[in-house]
Amino acid sequence: MMKRIISILLFTLLTAFASAQTYVCPPCNGPSCDTLTFTQAGKCPHCGMQLIKKTQDLKKLNVCFYLYDGIEVLDFAGPLEVFSYAGCNISIVSKTTAPLHAQGVLKVLPTYSIENAPPADIFVTFGGNDEVAANDPEVIKWIQSRIPDTKYFMSVCTGAFILGKAGILDHKTVTTFHNSIENLRKALPNSTVLADKRFVEDGNVLTTAGISAGIDGALHLVEKLRGHDAAMQIAKQMEYDKWVPGEGLVVKTKD
Repeated sequence: MMKRIISILLFTLLTAFASAQTYVCPPCNGPSCDTLTFTQAGKCPHCGMQLIKKTQDLKKLNVCFYLYDGIEVLDFAGPLEVFSYAGCNISIVSKTTAPLHAQGVLKVLPTYSIENAPPADIFVTFGGNDEVAANDPEVIKWIQSRIPDTKYFMSVCTGAFILGKAGILDHKTVTTFHNSIENLRKALPNSTVLADKRFVEDGNVLTTAGISAGIDGALHLVEKLRGHDAAMQIAKQMEYDKWVPGEGLVVKTKD
């Protein structure tokens, strides 16, 4: 009789725990989503993303976008969309906080300068008139100063030349915009520069091909840090059907 009573109590407790399970929207920086909780699985009524069990609070990743005058719009706008949906804190940084012009059309106001930019888990550079940053010793020195505290470095398109100038791509396998492969090989004689790769991950460095390939690279990082389901949900939310998980090259490091 006692065993039966204990079994009934355990069943009751487990049932109560299951019914009390809390579900949340994955961090997406939505105006309402990130503060809501739900008692049942399903989709968030605000953003449509699949709800997940609230087993622990996910630390928001801090991402630094380094921009400059003449930057390519889609180079940074695509990854911005991905990391925003992933719930990351994104800092827009330039040498100063003076207005920038992306492709001579879009005005961008940086939030931070290199004097007060916060630390970041992920640091990203982009293409366009990349010489503005790559040939600026003050900017390169600042990027180098961030190496010890940055978890991942990422470049989109010819943003690879900026990371290369800082020495971050030395002895790495990397890629860049298809028209700049040979120039990057000349700039990085100690690195392996590959063509026809959507993105290349080598250690804590992720480089992508040109323009829209930055979206693939950002989704790959989200998959790596947040899981496959989170990345797939973001791709679906963006209606981006070009991303094929595993399509890029991941360089296996030797133990």
